[in-house]
Amino acid sequence: MIIPEKLKPGAVIGIAALSGACEDKEAVERGIKLFEDMGYKVVRANNIYARYRYLAGDDAARLEGFYKLWQNPEIDAVICMRGGSGAVRLINKIDYDIIRANPKIFCGYSDVSALSAMFLKRAGLMTFSGPLIQGDFGAEKPSKFTLDAFFKAVTSDELEIEGEKIYCGGEAEGILWGGNLMTITSLCGQDFLPDEPFIFFTEDLDERAYQIDKMMSQLLNIERFRKNLRGIVVGDFLDVDCYDWVDEVFEEIADELQIPAAGGFKITHLDDKVTIPYGAKSVLKDKILKCFY
Repeated sequence: MIIPEKLKPGAVIGIAALSGACEDKEAVERGIKLFEDMGYKVVRANNIYARYRYLAGDDAARLEGFYKLWQNPEIDAVICMRGGSGAVRLINKIDYDIIRANPKIFCGYSDVSALSAMFLKRAGLMTFSGPLIQGDFGAEKPSKFTLDAFFKAVTSDELEIEGEKIYCGGEAEGILWGGNLMTITSLCGQDFLPDEPFIFFTEDLDERAYQIDKMMSQLLNIERFRKNLRGIVVGDFLDVDCYDWVDEVFEEIADELQIPAAGGFKITHLDDKVTIPYGAKSVLKDKILKCFY
């Protein structure tokens, strides 16, 4: 496991565009200004405002923009401009030796979950599941909760967050792994799963309850997923047709496998969200998640 150095005052932050095309240039510029006003230097990927259909440039352009940031020794952290779609197109085109040779903070969520999963699997790099530039740092009034949670996560060596409900009590240990449920499921067919015990965290939006059930079933049908799954941390599943059914899905999984599971964590597409270390050693006890890195 490669753990990147903590973010220091005055650090240099790169803004990568690896997924969807920018939808709000003013928001992106606000996000950049937020960091600059805090004393950080910001470097934009050269494709940050590019557009190829719904993507921030074609695959080659997105990778080229990212590599220039990642290989720059002066850049200490890379935060993704937005999620959307397109990261899964890159996972078999990325040179993971470049990722491994230039470890630094990498942050994003939603579609970016595909990259965090593969950076961990193929390069051994711990990343962060957390806010994006366009929708979070660049909001007209950025969430103080989100900003505080981000800076706490990237400057600390341990973290504790609490959920709101327990599906199945108990204690579990493992690395923290998962992300946006649809994005993680889209990796099926790849060698993407951890080879060690893990606590699975997940969230999504605009999915019906039966689709959530089907995606979890697809993952659980993979022998290595079921074998190494030690606990489940459930964030927000927004805009579903029946929230009770979603709760029942995770309750049934926890009961069947006899593993701890908890929900109501601020792992979410909503404004107030936590930042969590993707791949860190973690302990879930009832509805408390602790991470050490």
